[in-house]
Amino acid sequence: MQCPIISFKDLQSGDDGRVANAVKDINRALSNYGFFAFSDLGLSNDLAEKIFNASATFFASDSKTKTRSAYSSAEENFGYQAFASERLDPSSPPDLKETFTMRNILEAPIAEDRWPSARFKELMQLFFAECLDRAFLLQRILARALDLDENFFVKFHTGQNISLRLLRYPSFSSTLISDSQLGAGAHTDYGLTTFLFQDSVGGLEICDQEGNWHEIAPEEGVVLINSGDLLERWTNGRYRSTPHRVQPITGGKDRFSIAFFVDPDSDTPVNVLESCISVHEPRKFADVNAGEYITGRLQRSHIGLAQDLIK
Repeated sequence: MQCPIISFKDLQSGDDGRVANAVKDINRALSNYGFFAFSDLGLSNDLAEKIFNASATFFASDSKTKTRSAYSSAEENFGYQAFASERLDPSSPPDLKETFTMRNILEAPIAEDRWPSARFKELMQLFFAECLDRAFLLQRILARALDLDENFFVKFHTGQNISLRLLRYPSFSSTLISDSQLGAGAHTDYGLTTFLFQDSVGGLEICDQEGNWHEIAPEEGVVLINSGDLLERWTNGRYRSTPHRVQPITGGKDRFSIAFFVDPDSDTPVNVLESCISVHEPRKFADVNAGEYITGRLQRSHIGLAQDLIK
């Protein structure tokens, strides 16, 4: 399956016709699939490649380096998590991946000794800032598609809950993988939107409205965009928060990806938009607080944190 591909340059063009067509394409893609892809995102100086290289170097480092950056809480949402630390699908075994998550790194007071290096921090902050700039433009486009003030979503996203995440899915022999094992269990994302950068190793699948799974093969030069739970709730289901998963990697080459999670500030009230409610589309979702919703989802997926909740 191929996601619709939309040029980010069309959104930046200032040409009313090109922008209007892009708005229609994004509206259609998120309504039908919950996913689309941007080409021409325009990050500077091969920045994404540098982030992939920094990610590979970190995950190849020794346990002392990784432990120094260890994840401690869903509230902070920063640090390294080892294999089997996360179970995105409660009905599946723990995920076959390791991760490094960085929330609000342009402002959050993270101690210097928890970063792998000063250069690593510098690169991540630069990448974070450039992705944030693109995310704000997308938010204005989404507001336009929904006939809202163009800053409706922007005002709820100061960066407090926006996170950058590096992921490594190691390759295993297929004889060692059980039938129920996944690289990342089936799940939806929690917030507004996600930007996903992939390497050339496949494995990502999305679920259609009939419950069928489809592989999304990686394509050079494109970035996947998907809508999350809170955007689905805001739009009363008009924009789908689509379940997706990553199959276990068995081809001999590890899979690396980079996720940029655009989640609203903690005090944001997420109430169904009146314009998305009608006689034919009655209210489907109760009002929620963004911070409580996101923290709850994080705690339930992180195995140690979930066990603490049970106690």
